[in-house]
Amino acid sequence: MNNFKKIGLTALGTSLIATAAHAGALSVSGSASITLSGKDKGTAGNGFSMSDSVTFSGSGEMDNGWNVTVSYELDDSETATQMDNRSVVIDTNGMGVVTFSGHGGDSAMGAVDDVMPTAYGESFDIISATMDTGGNTGTQIFNAIGSSSSNNMFHYSSGDLVDGFTVSASYVPSNGSAQVESAMDFAVEYTGMEGLTVGYAAGEANAEGGTNNTDNTTMYVKYAYGPVTVGIQESEIDSTAATNDDEFEAMGITYQVSDDLTIGYTESSYNDGNLATDQENSNLSAAYTMGGMTLSVAMAEEKNRGGSTAAADDVKGYAINLAFAF
Repeated sequence: MNNFKKIGLTALGTSLIATAAHAGALSVSGSASITLSGKDKGTAGNGFSMSDSVTFSGSGEMDNGWNVTVSYELDDSETATQMDNRSVVIDTNGMGVVTFSGHGGDSAMGAVDDVMPTAYGESFDIISATMDTGGNTGTQIFNAIGSSSSNNMFHYSSGDLVDGFTVSASYVPSNGSAQVESAMDFAVEYTGMEGLTVGYAAGEANAEGGTNNTDNTTMYVKYAYGPVTVGIQESEIDSTAATNDDEFEAMGITYQVSDDLTIGYTESSYNDGNLATDQENSNLSAAYTMGGMTLSVAMAEEKNRGGSTAAADDVKGYAINLAFAF
């Protein structure tokens, strides 16, 4: 049996080496964008920033019809190593897509933690992503409810098993620190009726190694009719400790005014089982595209940041992004 394993692994290694030998060169892609953002609480000054990453990618087709794509992102914000998101994607051409993420991968549930329609940004990310973080730096910011993710994780998805359905699953191995125990997620989405999208996902968060492992779930519905798309989503965390049971609710609507202009509104609330007050977020946004240029604007408000009732944790903010595609 051991000799058989050695022969099989040697053959596989030889096959991969042979494939890599004629895979071709990596291509380089990136984006050019300028962002101005800020909020009414804090002391930060310059709110301007620009895009600072490039991605190297390459792909090739194997003899069995599979397509393999590799991607590496160099990101100036990753000050330690400069290397950010990286992955290997194997498209089996009919049996699903397997993704191995060295960094920056989403779990099956994390990929759909907030899928509400919006013209620019989620309800909670416009303010928390701004450079102006002074004034309330000690308060935790709630986002959506996801599940475990880590470096060196696996993700599988397929839309070919049943018409109208896409299924996905992910596996996060234990790594002894950020992910003490391994975790599994799964998700299913139905798009078999024109305009309708219905989804459900469930996952785990096992970062604390059994002392506070949680089961996380989310479900959502979106419907597009003509230029209008509406959606609603509910998520929850079920923990062994009742005080750690959290809930997240979100809704969104977009209206496509023309081929170039879209406006949207989305809002959400996060209930932490430890706290009496919910964090509430809202975002009014618009996006206008002209040729290869897109101008996106969002005005956001965050009440009771992190469940805090302090005046410093009621925040209003904005973001303006000018992006160029080449």
